[in-house]
Amino acid sequence: MNDRILGIGALALAAFMTAAGWGIEAPFAYEPVGPRAFPLLLAGIIGLCGLWLVYKGGHSVEANPPGANGRIALMMAFTVGYAFLFQWLGFVVATSLMTVFVGRLFGGGWVKCAIGGVVMSLFFFVLFDKVLDVVLPGGLLETLI
Repeated sequence: MNDRILGIGALALAAFMTAAGWGIEAPFAYEPVGPRAFPLLLAGIIGLCGLWLVYKGGHSVEANPPGANGRIALMMAFTVGYAFLFQWLGFVVATSLMTVFVGRLFGGGWVKCAIGGVVMSLFFFVLFDKVLDVVLPGGLLETLI
């Protein structure tokens, strides 16, 4: 029954995303498709996956192993914190911290998570901000980058 409940939730999310994304209009035409294409495409994919879960769901589901629910709650808290601190801390610092904490949730060591987080956030900052010209917030490191 859990798969079908998740499928119904996915369908509700897809409907909400479609309603919210339908009215998105750019003040000027800068792309052939416009800004509404991404949320509508994502809503379509989520809706199809939701339909599949409702249709094929109903399998028995095992309970989460001990401690998994706490890690799931922490992951949600980290994601909310990341969203709220992203602009103020900047992409590099916020993504580094998020990567370290998520890596620790999955059993990684402090040093490996820290090195991986910093290298990954710097790589993606350079890729998106400098190469692909997608503006990312500098935050605390604005003067350095």
